[in-house]
Amino acid sequence: MLVYKLNKMTNMVNVMDLPVTQKQLDIYENTNTLVQDVFPTLDADQREFLITGMMPGEYESFLTEG
Repeated sequence: MLVYKLNKMTNMVNVMDLPVTQKQLDIYENTNTLVQDVFPTLDADQREFLITGMMPGEYESFLTEG
């Protein structure tokens, strides 16, 4: 499923194709359930995308720019 998330650091919308369902996304976005509990099969980069909207490697690029 294509998931669109706003990266709050860049104000850009990123998209990632994730093996998730709409039901899982609804649970994550509408409850206080932790991302790792709703999406136990996703890797760290995929979970970070759901939390922050950042693509893999983006956070590291912010650290090295300054």
